Parts: sequence; structure tokens; C-alpha cells
Amino acid sequence: MKFLRLATLSVASLLVSACNPLMTASMDTLKAAFEGPEPLELTRQQVDATPYYQITIAAPTGEAVMALVRQQDGVGFWMASTRQILMLEDGLAIRSIGFNNNLDGTRFEGESPFKAGLHRVANGLQTRRQVDFVDGYCMGVTLTSRFEKKGLETVRILDRDVALLRVDEDITMEGLGFTARNQYWVDPADGFIMASVQHLTPELPLRIVQVRPNKPVVQ
Repeated sequence: MKFLRLATLSVASLLVSACNPLMTASMDTLKAAFEGPEPLELTRQQVDATPYYQITIAAPTGEAVMALVRQQDGVGFWMASTRQILMLEDGLAIRSIGFNNNLDGTRFEGESPFKAGLHRVANGLQTRRQVDFVDGYCMGVTLTSRFEKKGLETVRILDRDVALLRVDEDITMEGLGFTARNQYWVDPADGFIMASVQHLTPELPLRIVQVRPNKPVVQ
């Protein structure tokens, strides 16, 4: 954890540097990302000028850019300049830190379908996982889900149109009376999740887009 703190502080300092082309264009949005909705304006040139893998997130309160600051045991640690951290494993958000509401943990009962890739998921597949929420001290909430492939769709990522397979996940959080639909747009060749809408908590839906993914960009 000490290493993570040092790494994230170092990257955060670089992210907010005035001479950073990406942050020069989006600083105002990042400062307000969790205080009020502001449009995030981002170009391919700005992304390419910053030496980090990057995602954008859109929450009900605003939008921000996050950079990959660490990867360990298949989990990517993504951080915004406002110090929010999002942990992704195989494209699924499994934990968040520093948001207004946070997902504190995720544990699948059996193998995660995200590990093999959602392009291989069978229609109608049902899974269960346990999730923890810091707010409200809700620990071990059972989340049940059902997957269904919806076919290819064109998704615009910055300046490129990408043909991606859409996979829907209808979720229910037992005991909370909460139901929602997560959506994932994946590379049909390898299942890499390029974009998604995920409900981390009942109060925190996020749209996550890989603008500089840790893989070759789909053409």
C-alpha cells in the first residue's frame, strides 16, 4: 500500500501539471468532476501526448480522465487527478475509492465470466457475486445477474468508430430492492471491454470508456 501511495501521488502530480497537454485542456472539468456536471472535451492528440493508459468515466455528477497507475494480479488501479481510484479486473469495476458512494469489494461465486471474455458468454447465463458497500455498511450483498448478447454496434471513441459486441447484464441486488442493466461493448475477437455502463452501487452508475487501452486499438 505504501508503494501504491507513492506511485499514485507521483502520477497525480504529473497529471495535474500545467505543461501536460491532456490536463491543460481538461483541468476545469477534472476539478469539477465530482461537484457538478461539466462536459469533458478530449481529443486523440491530447490522449496520445500523455504517457499513460487512460480511461474516461462519466458519473451523475460529472466526467473525468483516469490514468493507469498500477497493475497487480490482473487488477488495474486507475486514478483521476482528483484522487478518485477505480479498480478494474477484466474490465469489471470491482472497487472504488473517493467517490460519493463506493463499492468496497466484489467476490464471485465460482468463475467470473469476465475472465474468459464476455464475447464467449452464453445467452441466459446467470451468475452470483457478493458486493460490499462502505456507505450504509452493507457487506456481502448478493448480486445476481443474467447475460445476453445483443449483437454488433458502432461505438464512437474519440475520433474513431469501432464495431463492438454489446452484452447486457441485468442485475439484482438482493435485499436492497435494486435492479439495473449493466452494458458492455467488447472487442468481438478477444472480449476486451472497450466501453461499459456499470452500476457500482445503487447510487453510482459509471460509463467507462477506454480511450488509450492497454491493448492495440480496434480499427
